Amino acid sequence: MNERERLGSRLGFIMLSAGCAIGCGNVWKFPWMCGQFGGGGFVLVYIFCLLLLGLPVLVMEFAAGRAAQTSPVRLFHRLQKPGGKWGLWGYVSFAGNIALMAFYCVVTGWIIYYFCKFAAGQTDSLGFVPMITNPGINVVFLFVTVAAAFFILSFNLQKGLERVTKFMMCALLVLLIVLAAHSLRLPGAKAGLSFYLVPDFSKINGSVIVGAMNQAFFTLSIGMGSMAIFGSYIDRKRSLMGEAIHVIVLDTFVAVIAGLIMFPACFSYGVEVNAGPSLLFDTMVSVFNNMAGGRWWGTLFFLFMVFAAMSTVLAVCENILAMLRELTGWSRRKGSLVSGTGVFVLGLTTALGYSVLHFQPFADGTAWLDFWDFIVSTNILPLGSLVFALFCCNKFGWGWDAFVSEANAGKGLRVHSWMKPLFRWFVPVAILFIYIYGIATFKWR
Repeated sequence: MNERERLGSRLGFIMLSAGCAIGCGNVWKFPWMCGQFGGGGFVLVYIFCLLLLGLPVLVMEFAAGRAAQTSPVRLFHRLQKPGGKWGLWGYVSFAGNIALMAFYCVVTGWIIYYFCKFAAGQTDSLGFVPMITNPGINVVFLFVTVAAAFFILSFNLQKGLERVTKFMMCALLVLLIVLAAHSLRLPGAKAGLSFYLVPDFSKINGSVIVGAMNQAFFTLSIGMGSMAIFGSYIDRKRSLMGEAIHVIVLDTFVAVIAGLIMFPACFSYGVEVNAGPSLLFDTMVSVFNNMAGGRWWGTLFFLFMVFAAMSTVLAVCENILAMLRELTGWSRRKGSLVSGTGVFVLGLTTALGYSVLHFQPFADGTAWLDFWDFIVSTNILPLGSLVFALFCCNKFGWGWDAFVSEANAGKGLRVHSWMKPLFRWFVPVAILFIYIYGIATFKWR
């Protein structure tokens, strides 16, 4: 391959990394999980998981990527000691990114479909179940999502991905604030805020903790190298603890504000907060259809959702493309064509999973989306985070000294020696314990 591409600015790196983190996990998955797990208590546990587990792993991914100057598929090979077997996880990371896009691109297609319907004023017949059981809608909008993403990625890094992501992230933040300000003026805002922000400690149990950890890893896209790739695109002028904090603050801001949009609206119009994956779709359509100027507020809301979802699609697809190019030596354009075709074909399982390709992997009502989410969110993300923690902090991996030297290179906040027990012991032990508990209590049937 040619000399490694670079991002044009520090802002580009922060926006691109935050764009990878900010997406459906913040504004689709976080609110419905919050609704199902009791509101404020889940939010509190989620924030603890972000700070105590998510932040250390994010710094490790950035550091490993910058030190290796390669994609995750070659990262461990380059940093491991002779004879090490860590490189095998690189291929799991490759598979994990593809599995994520197998359902994430379909969900993004749903969001684009809803945006188009609101923009056209055709909302009376909108419904989550009619949409997901319509093969034509699912396939067409999956294709639109994948084609748009890999068309942008076919250009070089600065002219394609960096430029588009900067615009989308700035627009996303503006739309977010406008929508939240409107929602907080609704008549049921006080009750919605109480449910959302006041913890009910009686509702915090093991399932809430498992859900919060998995959601923290999902929203940050850590554990399968999605963030390591962006570490490989930046120079050593800034230390990585501060950059990771910037990403987490932006990510958490979007997730929390998304809740400020949705829960006051739900309580104002008497709709269920525990509706699950359909919360964003059925519930918010009901809200907007009963709201003065609802067509335009709905159009703005789903435009914001399109920007949030596409920022992650672009970031993860860039990761897939980078890994494929390093394995094959292909150009961006050829790699984009092949990667896009592969993601589209695999995404058809989810797109047709509620109509043509019936598959019930777990409890009643589950489908291909649940299968891919189980592979990624329940397994690869936490296990990958465990791998990074063990690899970066122990002599049998990359090693603590090498990790700290890379993480602290440049100006900014640093990883200090007193943090070593947190990074080396607490993080892997907590991840392993919560992961085992989650598997033991998972609703298989």
